Amino acid sequence: MPLSEHEQRLLEQIERALYAEDPKFASTVRGGRMRKPTRRRRMQGVALFVLGVVLLIAGIVLTSLNQANLFLIISGGGFLVMLGGAVLAVTSVGGPAPPDEGAAEAEPDKNRFTGRMEERFRRRFEQE
Repeated sequence: MPLSEHEQRLLEQIERALYAEDPKFASTVRGGRMRKPTRRRRMQGVALFVLGVVLLIAGIVLTSLNQANLFLIISGGGFLVMLGGAVLAVTSVGGPAPPDEGAAEAEPDKNRFTGRMEERFRRRFEQE
């Protein structure tokens, strides 16, 4: 059940007071949106993944040279490097976004169509 406008205003006032009183604590307990994965971390993850693929293929090539023990070590290492790169690329999320007091008001201006659609949805929901 969504909060009423009055409840939302009260909640925002409490949140602002908390940030003013203890910003460090407020930033640690804030459950806001997370930032997008950092570009540098994603690129590092992709590079590790490609390196893992190369190691995996190199291990497969070694099977044709009858080097079974070396094949297991290089292919297994390549798989682990690929896995690590994929995990790094997918989970490389920055910290919580900093609080922005004007974000709720600026968002509908940024994308007017979406803002209008949300407002229509709210009006329909409140009428029922």
